[in-house]
Amino acid sequence: MEVHDEYIPEELFSQFISQMPQFCVELIFESEEGILIAKRDIEPSIWFWPGSRLYKGEELDDAAHRIAEEELGIEVRIRDQYGPYAHFWTDSPTKGSPSRHTVNSVFHVEPTRAEYEISLDEQHSEYRFLTEVEDGLHEYVRLYLEDNGLL
Repeated sequence: MEVHDEYIPEELFSQFISQMPQFCVELIFESEEGILIAKRDIEPSIWFWPGSRLYKGEELDDAAHRIAEEELGIEVRIRDQYGPYAHFWTDSPTKGSPSRHTVNSVFHVEPTRAEYEISLDEQHSEYRFLTEVEDGLHEYVRLYLEDNGLL
């Protein structure tokens, strides 16, 4: 099946996510430095996993590789897959949609090369590595770490 990644006008996209769940793919990127979380510049503006919606016709593992390239600027190797998880958000990055429900497939990934450089996309302003479960982590970040025995 052909992958459809065309732009969806915000008004139409808002109607979709106000009425039905959105399927997303998220990355737990782990390296020798720890597990990466990134500061989102879009709503909700939180420290979270890199991730994106799944495109129609896109295989899940292909989405994981795409997200790593688009949001982190690197190539990754998939170590494991977790989920699905369901997230219920009280806000949304699109106008006209007061909330959002996502269904998430999570990929535990690592860099393909020992030497790599993170290059964030326009949705993120900074990143950091976790080496332990910290106070104040978003509930879904903590959930993934605890559910999957990470850190």
